[in-house]
Amino acid sequence: MTTLRATTAANPWIRRFHPPARPDTSPVLVVLPHAGGSASYYFPLSRDLAAHAEVLTVQYPGRQERLSEPSPDTISGLVDGVEGALAPWRERPLVLFGHSMGAVLAYELTRRLEASGAAPRGLILSGRRSPLVPRHDDLHTLDDDALLAHVRALSGTDTTLLADPELQAMILPALRSDYHAVGTYRHEPGPLLRTPVSVLCGESDPRAAVPEAMAWRELTEGAFTFRGFPGGHFYLAERHEAVTSAIADDLKAFMTGSH
Repeated sequence: MTTLRATTAANPWIRRFHPPARPDTSPVLVVLPHAGGSASYYFPLSRDLAAHAEVLTVQYPGRQERLSEPSPDTISGLVDGVEGALAPWRERPLVLFGHSMGAVLAYELTRRLEASGAAPRGLILSGRRSPLVPRHDDLHTLDDDALLAHVRALSGTDTTLLADPELQAMILPALRSDYHAVGTYRHEPGPLLRTPVSVLCGESDPRAAVPEAMAWRELTEGAFTFRGFPGGHFYLAERHEAVTSAIADDLKAFMTGSH
């Protein structure tokens, strides 16, 4: 607990819930949450992967203890914050994991890290279609009721929380900022990634159909793997053990160069 408080105080973007089992040799797994998501949602993932990595979970502004901070409403603004926050770990072997909006952030952060000569060991993209798949995404223009209904339908947030008017008022600003960031994001052509990429998705995800998720293959010249799981957009909660095992396998492959 002392380590967690110290990490939180020093770097508001980063949460480390569990110390790694092998602090000197573990890779660093950076977890980038979904739109409207907080670091605490990924506590179970951190707990069960601590034997394999030092797990750093990103806490975006505008939620939980960062509620009073305005959240960037562009992907580039969010990537700026995460990139700066990871400076103390840049010399360590990094693996990026992002779910949904977090997958877009992880991809764009990998592009930046490669350009600066500090490429991560691997990139794990979850629950998000490739940016090469065109789709009009204007959820950020919905009114409050419609936006909350969309979030309920994806089952990423406890529906009892979304029914509370006071909690709605707390959640909506960050939610809108995140959906604006995703909805206005446009992929800029550039060099293909060299980083190995692993893609995970729910086989019945309405936001990322299997062929759309597999299209990430076109954005890397590195090794590529794909795994589908039963479930929808938040399959990673429904299939926690299987997903944790898959990420652990990816970490081992990235570190040994066998991906």
